[in-house]
Amino acid sequence: MTPLIEVKDIGKTYGSVIALRDVSAVVNAGEVTCVLGDNGAGKSTLIKVLAGVHRHDQGQFLVEGEEIAFSSPREALDRGIATVYQDLAVVPLMSVWRNFFLGSEPTVGFGPFKFLDRRKGREITRTALAEMGIDLRDVEQPVGTLSGGERQCVAIARAVHFGAKVLILDEPTAALGVKQAGVVLKYVAQARDRGLGVVLITHNPHHAYPVGDRFLLLKRGRALGCYEKSEISLEELTRQMAGGAELEALAHELRGVAG
Repeated sequence: MTPLIEVKDIGKTYGSVIALRDVSAVVNAGEVTCVLGDNGAGKSTLIKVLAGVHRHDQGQFLVEGEEIAFSSPREALDRGIATVYQDLAVVPLMSVWRNFFLGSEPTVGFGPFKFLDRRKGREITRTALAEMGIDLRDVEQPVGTLSGGERQCVAIARAVHFGAKVLILDEPTAALGVKQAGVVLKYVAQARDRGLGVVLITHNPHHAYPVGDRFLLLKRGRALGCYEKSEISLEELTRQMAGGAELEALAHELRGVAG
């Protein structure tokens, strides 16, 4: 099976700053690849390369087996790579259904006599959300009245509806409580089960492990390792994320100081 996305020894520098170095990973259809790391680990740079915001300057970036270097996010979107950023591209005062389309609204009429087809827009939005298992009371309500988790779910459903093959989610659970985070992870699993390849960026191994199939650990722009779920436990993933060896060395040092 050809991966939807594969990066081989990919790298990116900004002047003299090395943001990414020799990072390799794959994203398969119907799987979740989790990218974990603390702030400054290189997660944002990797997203920007995959999403077409920045061009990599080292290694190979393959989309469905074809080597590629995107020059804009539009190109990535045209290849089926949709990115949902942490700050969500939504207009809070606009209705849920208008946010769902945001520039691609259905219309009726021709030429200068084109009008928004509100009824069709509402129906499509309601159906697309229902297919993802999202039950909203009213798609006319402003998107700003939704909870953070519900907004994330609308953004995920939007990407799925508009034909995304790969869904990149930038810290979708970062600002959410336990219950809301659980809701978002449920929809991540739904997107995976519909055959999408999902890239889940997070610094929380407890959110990544239940839905992840593969885990790429980044630290200061380099890969600490890439593991299949069968190769690593949640405890070991958490230990590596927390810098287990460094913490042990620090604990040893502190014991020495105390002694």
